[in-house]
Amino acid sequence: MRLDRGFTLIEILVAISVLAISLVVILQLFSGGLKSVRLSNQYTRAIFYAREKMEEILLMEDLEVGSEEGSQEDESEDPLRWRAEIVLIEPEEEEASKLPFDTLGIMVDVMWQEGEKEKRFQISTMKVVEKKEDEEPEN
Repeated sequence: MRLDRGFTLIEILVAISVLAISLVVILQLFSGGLKSVRLSNQYTRAIFYAREKMEEILLMEDLEVGSEEGSQEDESEDPLRWRAEIVLIEPEEEEASKLPFDTLGIMVDVMWQEGEKEKRFQISTMKVVEKKEDEEPEN
């Protein structure tokens, strides 16, 4: 009676194949996780930058209706660009004369390049400001 000890060549090839496939899947998952972390970091950076720009606008004494744009001052590898738009929200005609204030809508849009695609994040708010008196020409 002869007992064979060890593995056959087929068993070794199957084991190596299973190991190789498992390693490829694990490495792809790891790579996908790293891409997700990078994208999350970019969105987090954009959120904080948009909030910073929004705070700057809200602290301004005299807000003017219109738009303004610019880019991040520091020299990072992927700079953020921003665009702020301020619009007057007009109330209904019968309410407009009764209200002692104007309402402004403020939108801040932050954009950046991700490869060949442009990513963007937008926040918006409203601000109540003192109604500006219309200057009437003197006779």
